[in-house]
Amino acid sequence: MSDGYAGFIASKRSLRRFDGIDYEPHESLFPFQRDLVRWALRRGRAAIFADTGLGKSRMEADWARAVSDHGRVLILAPLAVAQQLVREAAACGVDAVYMRHDDGKTPIVVTNYDMMGHFDFGGFSGLVLDESSILKSYSGKFRNAIIDASQVVPYRLAATATPSPNDYTELGNHSEFLGVQTRAEMLSEYFCHDGGNTSVWRLKGHAVDPFWRWVTGWAAAIKMPSDLGYEDGRYRLPPLRWHEHIIDVDHSEYHEAGMLFAPQTMGLSEQRKVRRATEARRVEMAAEIASGPGPALIWGEMNSECSAVAKAIADAREVAGSDSVEKKAETLLGFADGDFRVLVTKPKIAGHGMNWQHCRRIIFLGASHSYEQTYQAVRRCWRFGQRYPVDVHIIRAENEGSVVANYKRKEDDAQAMWESTRPLIRDAVRSIGTSTGRTWNDYNPNIDMEIPSWLRTY
Repeated sequence: MSDGYAGFIASKRSLRRFDGIDYEPHESLFPFQRDLVRWALRRGRAAIFADTGLGKSRMEADWARAVSDHGRVLILAPLAVAQQLVREAAACGVDAVYMRHDDGKTPIVVTNYDMMGHFDFGGFSGLVLDESSILKSYSGKFRNAIIDASQVVPYRLAATATPSPNDYTELGNHSEFLGVQTRAEMLSEYFCHDGGNTSVWRLKGHAVDPFWRWVTGWAAAIKMPSDLGYEDGRYRLPPLRWHEHIIDVDHSEYHEAGMLFAPQTMGLSEQRKVRRATEARRVEMAAEIASGPGPALIWGEMNSECSAVAKAIADAREVAGSDSVEKKAETLLGFADGDFRVLVTKPKIAGHGMNWQHCRRIIFLGASHSYEQTYQAVRRCWRFGQRYPVDVHIIRAENEGSVVANYKRKEDDAQAMWESTRPLIRDAVRSIGTSTGRTWNDYNPNIDMEIPSWLRTY
C-alpha cells in the first residue's frame, strides 16, 4: 500500500524536464537583453516581464532564431503588432514571416491571436506569446484554448510588460501556460480567500517571500537595465506630465441619463451613464487639446465618443472595432509612419505593443478603472526612443475622483509587485539555471500516524 501511494505521489511530481538551449544571443541586442534571452533559452519555458520599450520584440525574435534550429516556431501577437514584430525581427537579422494560414514549412511564423485556429501547434517546437497578458484579457474559453493547445510545444516563451498587479491569477495562467503549475495548484499553495469573498484571493502571510521566489524561478521581471546591473543610459525617459481636466457637474445632464443626481462614487454602469451625460463637453475639450501642430493620440472607451471626436478633428482617423483586420492594421501602422496627425481608438483595440514614440500628446476621453489598459496606452508613446516630455490629458467629470483614486491604488500595487521581485531577479537571471519543469513541493511526514482500530480492515 505504501509503495502504491509513494508511486502516486511520484507521478504527481513528475518534472517532465527537457534540455534547455545553450545559445549566444545576437550582437545587435543590448547586454541586458542578451542576458534575458540566454536565461529564457536555458530555461526552455520562461516568461519575460520586461517593461515597455525594453525591446521584447527583438528578444522574442532572437529566442525564436535559436529555437528554430530545433524545429519551427510560431509567434502569436495582437492586431498590427504582428507586422511590426516582423519589422523588428528583420532589424536583428531574423527572417520571420507574417502568415494567416500555415504553410507547414516556414521556420518562423508570426500571426495574430485571432488566427491561431488556422495553425496546428503540434507542428511547432517553439511558441511565443507576445503581449501575453492576453491570458487574462481574453475570455476564459480563449485563455484555456491557448493553454491547452500549447502543451504539445516543448519550448515556450511568454512576454508582457504588465502582469496585472491586482490579479494574481494571471501569474497562475502564465505558470500553467509554461507547464510549471496549474493556476489551481498555485492558488491552493500560496493563497487563501479574502474573508467572506470567495472570488478574491490574497497571499498567505507566511507565503509572500516563497511565492515571489517561486515566480522568479520561471519569470524575469525588470523595469530598467539597472535591475540586471547595467547602466540605464537612454532608457532614462523624459518627464511624463499628467493633466486633469475636470468638467463641472450639471445635474440636468444626469437627469437625461436616467439619474436623480450625480453620484460621487460609482461602478462601471454608473460611470458609463456619466460618460454619456458629459460626452459633448468632453469631445469639445479633447478636440481643443488636440488642435495645433504635432501628433495626438486620443483614447476612448465608448463607440459614440470615439466617433464624435474623430469627426470633430479634420485630420483625425478612427480605428473602430467594426473595422476589418486589414483596415485596422493599415491605420495603426499609418499613424506610426506619420501618414496622418491624430489617431482615435480604444485601449482594448490598440493599447498593446504599438510603437508611437513620434507622438508626445495623449488624451483620455475619461478616467479608467483599468490600471493595465491605462498604463499600456500611455506607454505606446512614453517609451525607449521618446526624446521629448510626454503630456497625458485626462478629461473627467468632477465626481469621477474615485475612479482616479482606484487607478492610483493599483499603480501602488504594481510598484509593490516590482519591488517584491527586484532583489531576486538579478541573481536568478545571471545564474542562468536549469530547464523549467513542473514543480511540486515534497510532502515529508515527520509524525507517525496510527490508524484507529475502527478504521482497520479485518
